[in-house]
Amino acid sequence: QVQLVESGGGLVQAGGSLRLSCAASGMLFGINRMGWYRQAPGNQRELVAIIIRGGSTNYLDSVKDRFTISRDNPKNTVYLQMNSLKPEDTAIYYCNLEMNNIDYWGKGTLVTVSS
Repeated sequence: QVQLVESGGGLVQAGGSLRLSCAASGMLFGINRMGWYRQAPGNQRELVAIIIRGGSTNYLDSVKDRFTISRDNPKNTVYLQMNSLKPEDTAIYYCNLEMNNIDYWGKGTLVTVSS
């Protein structure tokens, strides 16, 4: 059983910052990838940022230079530092972990950016 628990969402004004955290627990062997996705009302879920086992990262174009993903391997925790937030960043943010070709998801944390 794998559990992902997100924290750090909330309400922030445009231009502000938030830091999301996701702690993974359970039977964790051979994690290949951890990352963040988001889903805004009426939209499909989209990849925001991922970090792969070797440390390489990938970002949604619209968040490059504003968001930074990082990982604390001993703690099995992934972070998303979000700066210069925009109203269009408003969404539920979901933590994702891929291990042995199986995807696991957190329940999501709401990020609301007011203009």
